[in-house]
Amino acid sequence: MVYKKLSLRLRIFITMILLVIIASIFFAGLTIYQYREQNVDYHRDRLERKEEQVKAHIDLVLRETTYEVKTENLQYIFKDEIYDISDIQNLNFYIFDLQGNLIKSSKPIYEDDSIFVKLAPNILEKLRESPGENPTLGKRYVEKKSAAGERYQSSYSYILDKRFKPIGILNIPYFEDNSFNNYELKEFLMRQGGGILIILALAVFLAYLISSYITRSLKTISKRLYETRLSKSNEKIYLDDPSEEIGALVDAYNGMVDELNESAALLAKSEREQAWREMARQVAHEIKNPLTPMRLSIQNFQMRFDPTAADAKEKIQQFTDTLIQQIDTLSNIASAFSNFANMPAQQNETLNVVKVVRLALDIFNEDYITFVSDEEEIIAKLDRTQLIRVVTNLVKNAVQAIPEDRLPKVVVSVFSEADKVRITVADNGQGIDEANREKIFEPKFTTKTSGMGLGLGMVKNIVETYQGSITFTSVPQKGSVFTVSFPRI
Repeated sequence: MVYKKLSLRLRIFITMILLVIIASIFFAGLTIYQYREQNVDYHRDRLERKEEQVKAHIDLVLRETTYEVKTENLQYIFKDEIYDISDIQNLNFYIFDLQGNLIKSSKPIYEDDSIFVKLAPNILEKLRESPGENPTLGKRYVEKKSAAGERYQSSYSYILDKRFKPIGILNIPYFEDNSFNNYELKEFLMRQGGGILIILALAVFLAYLISSYITRSLKTISKRLYETRLSKSNEKIYLDDPSEEIGALVDAYNGMVDELNESAALLAKSEREQAWREMARQVAHEIKNPLTPMRLSIQNFQMRFDPTAADAKEKIQQFTDTLIQQIDTLSNIASAFSNFANMPAQQNETLNVVKVVRLALDIFNEDYITFVSDEEEIIAKLDRTQLIRVVTNLVKNAVQAIPEDRLPKVVVSVFSEADKVRITVADNGQGIDEANREKIFEPKFTTKTSGMGLGLGMVKNIVETYQGSITFTSVPQKGSVFTVSFPRI
């Protein structure tokens, strides 16, 4: 479970290192096994060669002796010859009769030991049952034992007369001396260990490079996937000589980007068309509102106007005032849509926000609008005209949100906070209902009986153009506070 939680890069790295370690252990074990098998073969073959050489000498002695070749005469035949053979072959051996009794030993001093005096019955039985696989040595039995940490073998075979009839038993003890082979094995394992360390270091380096190469491509893809948005243009991924799998993944991502861009373009087009349809319906609705009373006023004037009447001049004045008022309403509607749809290009300049906001409030003559700032100068890079537009729209909304039966109060504050400049507009109006909070910045949304509902939408557009933000807090029937934040530089 812990392994699955590791990163892909770390898993690749650990896997490669483990493979090298496991392979090294395997080959070290294989080497030890091979050396042991070689030792077994070496000692088996060496014992067989020694036995063949001893039996060849024994056969030669039996052919040249003047004694009758039989079991009873073996002690006389090999009275002195046994020592010569032992010296030539540089090993000790024993001759037993067919019942397992010791006849002659190549040792110059006879040791009173039951092992060498008489053979065990099981040895005689196994020798008799031996299949005689070696045609040179005939029937043969090899006993293997360990003592004091040392291994030794003892071979038993028949001594044959000229008619190939057994007349005695030859016993050759053979001690396995593995000191040289063990030394060679130790030296080889040390050299192999040095090679394994070099390979391990190389594997660590290669594992780092390979894991970095693989995960670098995946990180690039992951980063692009994380940055992929429907609302913006997404970049494709281009890699130099990617692997087949990574290339297929990149192609799939690039294909998705193409489809996503097409979908985004279609969605944007659809949203624009829908927005303009909604805007057109809103414009038509707002234009119809003043046109209806204008039509009624003209029709009523046509039917009732009497040029000879004494108050004819006064009625004409009333009629023209009504038309001018409705025309002004149409002009305001057109201006509102023009200001929202055609935002002027930004003219960034270094200005004192405190001074500009104070000047923007000078157009309001209401005494209940107050300005607060603890700082005389807060410098930022903004467009003066658009900053004034933001302030005046927020203040107008604050004024219009206050009911007529309430003593109005609007407070505009400017202050700096870290790398931000903040402007707050607080009022004691009717507040914003919970149901309207999500819609408050929509261009066509308004809770007022008059107006187009474009002011806050335009403010939000300006603020976000400067990488700023606009937020608000509101308590129904008590008031609202709108806060605008701009980067200072």
